[in-house]
Amino acid sequence: MPISSLPSKYGIGTLGAEAYKFADFLSAAGQGAWQILPLGPTSYGDSPYSSFSANAGNPYLIDLDMLVEDGLLERREVEGIDWGGDPMYVDYGKIYAHRYDVLRLACERGWERESEGISAFREANRAWLEDYALFMALKRRFGMKSWQEWPDEDARMRDAAALERYRRELAGDVRLFVWTQYKFFRQWDALREYVHRLGIEIIGDIPIYVALDSADVWADPKSFLLDERNVPKCVAGVPPDYFSADGQLWGNPIYNWERMKADGYGWWIRRIEGAKRLYDVIRIDHFRGFDSYWAIPNGEKTAKNGEWRPGPGMGLVGVLRDWFHDTRFIAEDLGFLTPGVAKLVADSGFPGMKVLEFAFDSREPSDYLPHTYTPNCVCYIGTHDNETAMQWWKKINRADARFARRYLGLNAREGVNWGLIRGGMGSVAELFVAQLQDYLGLGAEARINEPGTLGSNWRWRLQDGQITGELTAKIYEYTRMYGRLNPLSPGPGAAEPARPAGV
Repeated sequence: MPISSLPSKYGIGTLGAEAYKFADFLSAAGQGAWQILPLGPTSYGDSPYSSFSANAGNPYLIDLDMLVEDGLLERREVEGIDWGGDPMYVDYGKIYAHRYDVLRLACERGWERESEGISAFREANRAWLEDYALFMALKRRFGMKSWQEWPDEDARMRDAAALERYRRELAGDVRLFVWTQYKFFRQWDALREYVHRLGIEIIGDIPIYVALDSADVWADPKSFLLDERNVPKCVAGVPPDYFSADGQLWGNPIYNWERMKADGYGWWIRRIEGAKRLYDVIRIDHFRGFDSYWAIPNGEKTAKNGEWRPGPGMGLVGVLRDWFHDTRFIAEDLGFLTPGVAKLVADSGFPGMKVLEFAFDSREPSDYLPHTYTPNCVCYIGTHDNETAMQWWKKINRADARFARRYLGLNAREGVNWGLIRGGMGSVAELFVAQLQDYLGLGAEARINEPGTLGSNWRWRLQDGQITGELTAKIYEYTRMYGRLNPLSPGPGAAEPARPAGV
């Protein structure tokens, strides 16, 4: 359940009261984990997998009611704004147009008052925060264009004198972007602590690549395959597959793996440290790219004309596993798999992913059928990139539907979505995850993302009243039946736990 998909009065889900309310629901329903989408600030296309920073939090998720309660905003300053007309979908255009104006007001009122905390936060996050804040200030100066298109070549190429001059000229915007990170992490830390008290872990997602238009690439171009003008030589994607006949042209710059290896993969160690600041369990998206990756010449219009190149393999994965020996990872091993990818997942020891929507092919046996699982895996009905369960069922062919009915005992009385939930919970997978939309039995209107498309993704939001006591009790009963209950769960109908002041 993405944070952005929570209900709120201000156009997008936040780290405020509804997030705490959702955590209470998870606890009452017996759940022990909450998987979310990446939390970084989103850029063109609104995808959380394309962020301006691998370390920063999304300012859109800062809760405005909390800022009102802190005395940093007045109620009329947040309620008199058009945040979007349809509570079922995020209107990113409206959010972009108004959110930073409101946050700037709060920043101006809180900067001096919270100066001691801000200074400590700034020092603790100096490795990435200063570059991010200046990068975002420069983007504002240059009309939010990609840094590849900035008209000042000195700023684009990070001339030291030019950067110092811009730090002075753009001090107000630099301060705003420092302050929004300070507030985001204050609110996130409080929510995460609350979730932990309920015995729930946060599963977070890190994209294998970072966005070209990011502070990460601008600040450290030598870690990527760029030419002498810092233009990518090749970009990332995947070849034609189940999702797209043209493949997926992501456009991310490719890592300079030789340089990263030379310093012991320090860049990746710092990145995982940043992810640990947010999450308890880290799912590495497109894990197969560590074995081999699809490199597409820069300038291509589709992903068809790329080539497979060898990735860092266990050289990197072993470093991360050993360095973060107390951290659990999930390997997103979907897509075009080879024996090399399978071996890398096995050698890593990380659990891979099993997706039930991929399981029911009546023509040939599938590794996604639950009876083939070993415990070291995570079972999903579908991910954010897949159709919801009910949308999938409407499109499945007759032969595959007959197979699924026989295999799982699907029936109209229970409901297809609940039969899939039962099939996943009853497997030996160490963890079972379902999207909230599948517990609710929602269709195409609630799909999170359709890969290879723009304009209608990452927008779905939960509505007030969709989570009921009856739903909570039903989830609890299925979870109890299969021995997956959170031991700290009070069960449905328990009194609401105490929350931090102001929530």
